[in-house]
Parts: sequence; C-alpha cells; structure tokens
Amino acid sequence: MVTGEVGGLRIRVVAAVIRRGEEFLVCQRPVTKRHGGLWEFPGGKCEPGESDHHAIGRELQEELGVAVVHVDAPAMVIADPDSPYDIVFLPTRIAGEPRALEHEALTWGTLVTLAALPLAPSDARFVASLLVT
Repeated sequence: MVTGEVGGLRIRVVAAVIRRGEEFLVCQRPVTKRHGGLWEFPGGKCEPGESDHHAIGRELQEELGVAVVHVDAPAMVIADPDSPYDIVFLPTRIAGEPRALEHEALTWGTLVTLAALPLAPSDARFVASLLVT
C-alpha cells in the first residue's frame, strides 16, 4: 500500500481474508515498500470505478497467482493510520495454491500465531478484533 492521495480523497484498498480451517493466509511486504517487512493480508488498491470483487480478483492473480472463487461482504473497514487508505477486509475463497509472486514470503497461521507476527498496523487491528469475538 504505497503512500499516495487522489485529490484529497480516501483511497479504497482491498485485503483478502483467506482461510483454511483455523488458519489464515498472510504475506510479508517487500522491504522497499511502505510497512516493508511487515505481514499483511494480501490485496491492493482499487482502481477508479473498480468493484471490491474485481479488485481482489486482479490483485490476488498478480500477487499470488490464484483465482477468486467467492468474496463475502466486508468483515471490517479500517482507516489506515497516517495514510489516505481505507482498508476493506474481505472474506475470500480462492482456487489454486498461493505463491509469493510480489511478497517476500507467505505463511498460514491461526489468529494467535498471526497476532505474534509483526503485522502492518491495520492488519494488526483486524486480527486483534477477531481475537476478542
């Protein structure tokens, strides 16, 4: 999620919440990007006029080489601290085995495992919210 602003407006960013049983997929951001080296749910910025479903499909194909099978309604939307981004966490089902095509690494973990990782700020808030429910 590169820092940027479009005419002072908030920028919508989709984040795929991909689950296998009790484990969730997170990816490590490239060290050269904002929040480099931190872990996040995969996704990216919506293009102007692009739906969440289309954006998450495009981003997951680019980042992980997988196809999106189904996208549920947003689980949560978080205004990312100190940025113009609104992060939309979308429960997502995929087809294919994810590969780290744009990230440093990827891993599956339970919520407790994820909470122990150095997560990007909005991703940490999202995981914390799931732990209390």
